[in-house]
Amino acid sequence: MHELLLICGEDDVETVSDALMELDALAVSVEDADADTDAEKALFGEPGMPAPRGGWQRSVVKALFPDENEATECATLILSQDWAADVHVQAIQAVAEQDWVRLTQSQFAPVEITPEFWIVPSWHEAPAQAQRIMRLDPGLAFGTGTHPTTRMCLRWIARHAELSPSWSRVLDYGCGSGILAIGAALHGAQNIDAVDIDPAAITASRDNAKANQVTLTAALPDAAQGEYPLVMANILATPLKLLAPLLAAHLAPGAHLILAGILARQAEELKEAYAPWLKLDVSDEEEGWILMTAQRPAA
Repeated sequence: MHELLLICGEDDVETVSDALMELDALAVSVEDADADTDAEKALFGEPGMPAPRGGWQRSVVKALFPDENEATECATLILSQDWAADVHVQAIQAVAEQDWVRLTQSQFAPVEITPEFWIVPSWHEAPAQAQRIMRLDPGLAFGTGTHPTTRMCLRWIARHAELSPSWSRVLDYGCGSGILAIGAALHGAQNIDAVDIDPAAITASRDNAKANQVTLTAALPDAAQGEYPLVMANILATPLKLLAPLLAAHLAPGAHLILAGILARQAEELKEAYAPWLKLDVSDEEEGWILMTAQRPAA
C-alpha cells in the first residue's frame, strides 16, 4: 500500500477528496496540516453531529492506493486540473504492513453495562464476573455499546428487568445493530420488533440476534403494529421530536418509553414535543448525553 498526501486549502478539500475517490483511492481522510503546532485549530461541533466545516485552512488530504504507480498517476492527474493550482503534493509514501484485523480488534474491548451484564466482542473472553453476555462485533450498522446513549439504554433495561415481569412485546425503533432489542431479549423480553429505515441495519440486527441465540423480527418501520409494553428509540433529538405521535401511539397502557440520542441541552425541547401524550423525565446522564423516559398511565 502507498499513501498520497496532498496539501490544499479549506475550499479545495471537498473537490480534492471527491477527485481522489473518482480515481479509485481505497480510502480518503482529511487532517489539519498544522496539527501539533502552535497554528493548530480545532473544528468544534456537537457530539454525534458532522463537523461544521469539511477541512482546515491548511489541510492534508490523505489517499490510500494499492501501489506507488497508482498513487503517482493520481497525483499527476489531479495537479493537471485547472482548479488544482493551490494543491501541492506533500509526499507519496509506503504504508507499513500491519495486521489490520488485529489492529481493529484491539480498539474494541468488552463493555460493562452493569457489573453482571457485559457486551463482549467475539474475539474476547468474557470477564469472570459477567453473568449475562451479549456478543457483538463492530459492523456497518450503528451500535456497539461504546456510546453513552447505548450504555444508558441497556442499563435501564437491565435495572428494570429485575423489577418488572418480562415484557410481552417490545419495539426498538431505529434499531441499528439491534443492540437494544437483543439486550431486551437477553433480559426475558418476547415478541420483539426491531425496525429501521436502513436495510444494512435490518441485516445486522438479524445476524446479531442469531449470534446471541435470541429471537426478534427485524424489518422496515411498517412492521411495527399495535401497542407494546416497552418502546425504545435511540436516534437523535430532531427525529425523536417528529416521531412523538407515532411512538406515543405504540405505547400500551402502563407501558414504558425510553428515548436516547439527546444532548442535555435538548431536554426541554423533547419534553415539549411529548407533552400532549406523556411527561418525559431525564433518568440518566453521561458525557453530555441524557436518557429520557416516560410511562403511559395504566388504563
